[in-house]
Amino acid sequence: MMEQLKRATISDVAEHAGVSRAAVSKVLRNAYGVSPAMRTKVEESMTLLNYRPLALARGMRGNSYTLGVFLVDLSNTFFSVLVEGIRDVAEELGYQVLIGQARHGLDAQQKLIEAMIDRRMDGLLLIAPFGPNEELEKLGRSIPVVVLGRHGPAQYFDTVASDDIAGSALIVDHLVSLGHERISMLANTQPDSEPGMPQTVRRQGYDTAMEKHGLAEHIDHVPGRWGYESGLEAGRSIANRPLAKRPTALHGGADVAALGAFTSLFDAGIRIPADISLVGYDNVPSASLPPIGLTTVDQSGVQMGRQAAELLLSRIEGRSESEHVLIPPKLIVRKTTSKPSPQVTTS
Repeated sequence: MMEQLKRATISDVAEHAGVSRAAVSKVLRNAYGVSPAMRTKVEESMTLLNYRPLALARGMRGNSYTLGVFLVDLSNTFFSVLVEGIRDVAEELGYQVLIGQARHGLDAQQKLIEAMIDRRMDGLLLIAPFGPNEELEKLGRSIPVVVLGRHGPAQYFDTVASDDIAGSALIVDHLVSLGHERISMLANTQPDSEPGMPQTVRRQGYDTAMEKHGLAEHIDHVPGRWGYESGLEAGRSIANRPLAKRPTALHGGADVAALGAFTSLFDAGIRIPADISLVGYDNVPSASLPPIGLTTVDQSGVQMGRQAAELLLSRIEGRSESEHVLIPPKLIVRKTTSKPSPQVTTS
């Protein structure tokens, strides 16, 4: 049986012709400013590589050279980092990126996604969408889709996510190495969490790491959502606990929630890290500000966005096999973690 040849992509054509991917995109779009020599060189490479840009599929979608980015929470600045990576790749190939934000809730999400499809976008990048995988699979059968944040597997769409199991383990391992045992987590225990959602996987990683260190009795999920206001509420609930019931360290779940908890704990007179060590997740730009210095997990947001855009463009070009990418996380140690004080541990 003959091995099936790998389908040529825009990147393959660009490398063969010795030009940029943007130049190949301009030739495909008959864009202004392409010299006859450039066009000839690119078209010869397309012929030699048997490159086919799926003109029929593009024509059915209107050949818009537009990618839709869906997200729910504009207040989470990590999402803007993802969009930066998406935009970088899209602009290299002459695509425009249009961003749509929906309110919380499946109905609002579905209406916005349908509006993007109606506007004949060539593909969709969905950042941490809600709802069952079955709905995403149905969507992926009608238009190229890549989902950021959620984990695979899936048959009709691709996923790009941080290795959230490993990320939570980095946090727990770091805190345990400092001497902490009473480690809680802002767990985002919302009822609509699907198995592959980041809040579900990070919570599993936290539980597994705590059990590995023999700290199962100290597993503590502080409920709420991963937003600044929920972080404030979670911090207040921890501050209101009796001293002996308070954690000495807190896995913040996401930077936006960790910063909310930081604020309310500070307002309650609880010192960070002397009284409670705090770790975020995402490494948003504000986490590195000197007055904060949040210890956090860096999941390479720009890289995630670029990877997702690359996958979407290859789907638009005709790839049908699903791909699921996990980005290795890295712990960034700053000022909000330290050894627990003797007074805290013995209370």
